[in-house]
Amino acid sequence: MELKNKNILVVGLAKTGVACARYAAARGARVTVTDMRSETALAGALAELAGYAIIRELERHDEATFLASDLIVVSPGVPMDLPPLVAAQAAGREIVSEIELAARGIDVPLAAITGTNGKTTTTTILGEIFKQNGYHTYVGGNIGTPLIDLVASRQLVDQVVAEISSFQLEWISTFRPTVAALLNLSEDHLDRYPDYHSYVAAKLRIFENQTEDDFAVVNRDDELVWHHAGKLSATLFPFSRRHELDEGIFYKDGVITYRHNGHEECFPTAALRVQGVHNLENIMAATACALLLGCRPDETFESILCFEALHHRMEFVRQVNGVSYYEDSKATNVGSVEKALESFTGITLIAGGKDKGGAYAPLAPLVRERVNHLVLIGEAADRMEQELGSLTMTLRAATMEEAVLTAARLTAPGGTVLMSPACSSFDMFRDYEERAQRFIAAVKAL
Repeated sequence: MELKNKNILVVGLAKTGVACARYAAARGARVTVTDMRSETALAGALAELAGYAIIRELERHDEATFLASDLIVVSPGVPMDLPPLVAAQAAGREIVSEIELAARGIDVPLAAITGTNGKTTTTTILGEIFKQNGYHTYVGGNIGTPLIDLVASRQLVDQVVAEISSFQLEWISTFRPTVAALLNLSEDHLDRYPDYHSYVAAKLRIFENQTEDDFAVVNRDDELVWHHAGKLSATLFPFSRRHELDEGIFYKDGVITYRHNGHEECFPTAALRVQGVHNLENIMAATACALLLGCRPDETFESILCFEALHHRMEFVRQVNGVSYYEDSKATNVGSVEKALESFTGITLIAGGKDKGGAYAPLAPLVRERVNHLVLIGEAADRMEQELGSLTMTLRAATMEEAVLTAARLTAPGGTVLMSPACSSFDMFRDYEERAQRFIAAVKAL
């Protein structure tokens, strides 16, 4: 895409915005950046733009600047209903996300991973598989490194793997992955979207520009995902823990089986290092993407055998008095907690935090069946107790440390204490990592 002498406006100066501004300026564009934060708050970001002739419009968004732009690049944190964006769209200005801008400069196979939960783990596994198979691989997107950095660096790669969020998909127009995976759908980000339907629609855009020459790797066991799968143009390739598939990848009796065009590969799971049913799904999705894009089965199997769980995703902490303690601080929505609860029985569940607006009722069957004790913390405790408290013994704790002590007192040997909050952390902690560290420290202090 030719940017020289174009008026480019970058909206939002987080990591993605900074990368896009650098990219456009290096290619001779007249770049303006705009952000509602002050110069002091943006000191780190502005330092990264030092040396580039970039106009700054801080602590404001000027509609006139939006309307005078040839191209507007929107950072993922910027809502679509921002008034100057609405005005620019109505005036016919081209508005794109960073992944759209980057994809126009990528000419190798792109595997894109989205879903409410499991994106980072699946993306990481897939990147490791490609590398084990000898491919020069770029792993980026929502996982931490913007895709535009690959295009800017002119790095030569064979494969690109990208974690993609719903926010990044909002302003695409031609973005077309060779393989796109939708892992699952559950209520999330309802503080950003007007309703659940809008969130789901944003996620589904990952398939929007695919054709029958591309693959859509989808979760056969997720009713909402499977409902929408029948409407896709891409070639469907499902994965499942519950159904044996003639075409697809599935788990049965300790073996993952991949079937495609009459060919079959089997991967026994007994030696896997990662725990949890959600990780089985992540591994199947990553394996499907890899094999569909030409990876060899032996190297692929070696990669998944060696993979260890990422931090704060159902991570084993220690065993005390016959009780196992697991930390799952990244489980910030109900769908993620469902998968965690499916992985154990005899659970004491520590949950709660900042309410994100979704219903907790989908957890009810698993709480009734598998949770012996529910220990609630944070702002969401009242609503969680209203929706789930009658299903099992339910208590409150004022701090994480108190919650761990309460759980230790209640849980019998052979049981599991699981901190899987179903909420964000910002009511009590700086972020999910601080919440995790507080839980881990409390468990180690027992």
